[in-house]
Amino acid sequence: MAKRKTRKVALQHLSWAEVAHEARILCHHEGVAQPFHAWLLGELLYYLEQDSAGCQGFQNMGAAWVPVRNAIAQGTLRDGDAGAAQVAENWEKLTRQLCLRLGGETGLAVAPVVRKKRGDGPGAQRARTVSGLVGTGRMSTEIRIPGTPGPLLVEADLRTGHIETTVTVPAAARARALTRVTWLLRLLAHAPADLRVESLAPARTSGPCELLKNLHAEPGLLVPPGEAEISAFRLTLTTGMGTKRGPEETGFIRSIDTAVDRFHHEVLTPLKAIATPETARA
Repeated sequence: MAKRKTRKVALQHLSWAEVAHEARILCHHEGVAQPFHAWLLGELLYYLEQDSAGCQGFQNMGAAWVPVRNAIAQGTLRDGDAGAAQVAENWEKLTRQLCLRLGGETGLAVAPVVRKKRGDGPGAQRARTVSGLVGTGRMSTEIRIPGTPGPLLVEADLRTGHIETTVTVPAAARARALTRVTWLLRLLAHAPADLRVESLAPARTSGPCELLKNLHAEPGLLVPPGEAEISAFRLTLTTGMGTKRGPEETGFIRSIDTAVDRFHHEVLTPLKAIATPETARA
């Protein structure tokens, strides 16, 4: 009898973090028609957000975090290390939680960017994360936030203890190289002074690069040699990385949240004025 009743009912497993995310979207962005239902949902969300409820989602990089970090510093980490695989798995969990939190705050469908390569099998992305840890001591992820010029790249460098948040911005259409630079600088008038700005010519992966604080006085520093066309700008902000594995103020998870929030509010938000490269005007 029970099987017949549930045959057409889909069964889904949701984490408490996902439940809180959906409740946050309904309460703060979409709204609930019935006042009583809105109050009830608000009470549920209030409970889920309490530290004592134990429903905050991913909050620990795991027991392998410190040994892997130490192995990277010593140059002894190698492919096949079980601890590196655990750290890579937790990095994926942290990315998903970061997307849920940003989505709940903005009301937007924030999601990880999945870049599959030909021949990829299960676990291919995780294997690439492990290779990055072994080869460069870095982990990276991309997040798509609707209304921004491009995916947000988050890179954690365990060798230097720095986090880099990066976005690539299409340059203004139909303008000289210097005009495209000044157009960008107007948009970034209140961005952090230590923001790194790099101009990119078509089919080039690098170009002139300078800190924003120097560009306000000399925008010509970003003009490529021979005044070649500028097709895009790469914006990068570097912040310090926490080392502890848990949710402490000095922890790695908190530092990732802080770095992404700062980049989102101080860099990406001003750039929402950009519609498309074709409609942008200098």
